[in-house]
Amino acid sequence: MPTLFRYDTALLDRFPTIRGGVILARALRNGPTPPALAAAFVAEQRATLARLSDTPLSEVPSLVAWRRAFSAFGVKPTQYRSAAEALLRRLTKHGDIPSVNLLVDLGNLVSIRYALPVAVFDLRATTGPVTVCFATGDERFTDLGTDEAVPPDPGEVIFVDEAGLVSARRWCWRQSDQSAAREDTAEALITVEGHHANAEEDVRAALADLQALLGEYVPGALLHSDLLSPANPVFSVPTD
Repeated sequence: MPTLFRYDTALLDRFPTIRGGVILARALRNGPTPPALAAAFVAEQRATLARLSDTPLSEVPSLVAWRRAFSAFGVKPTQYRSAAEALLRRLTKHGDIPSVNLLVDLGNLVSIRYALPVAVFDLRATTGPVTVCFATGDERFTDLGTDEAVPPDPGEVIFVDEAGLVSARRWCWRQSDQSAAREDTAEALITVEGHHANAEEDVRAALADLQALLGEYVPGALLHSDLLSPANPVFSVPTD
């Protein structure tokens, strides 16, 4: 079975609490968010606001754990926020999260439900397996909405393929332009990750929710999934 995604050994030595849910989704049909999913997303936003109530985001355990992780690889967590914290910050400050497309909204729904970063990576530009590792600074990252590649900072955590193409910087801060889920995305790698005390339980539940939502709103999608940890750091999929 070919490897599609993995955590580097040096990264796991520094972050042994990481738990990562991974889905390979094939035969996808992306596009505008259907009304039923749009309504579910709005309802989840309202439920999340009610659940958070007056709790500062700086006290949410899963977000606190991501802040610690960012600090541990030299990034100021209040300058570069984890994707989950950025999404919840948008929700608590503005009262809503804009719709993007079916796959992004589906991922964002699960992200705010569990306060965990969920990323949907289009795989069309990816060469070989994606590795979560510390950057050397020789890799290439193209930010959303730009066409100029820049190197990541040495030592920051990145998602990178065999050709040195970075699909995410500062672990779960920002995806690349090439990896963004677009209207015609047909194959994607979907990740959900956590470091907090209940990360395994929460990531497992989020993984199940993602698969259920994909089954409901993208009928016919072919899904393979796994829960990764230092004891199981590699995601491999069967060949067709």
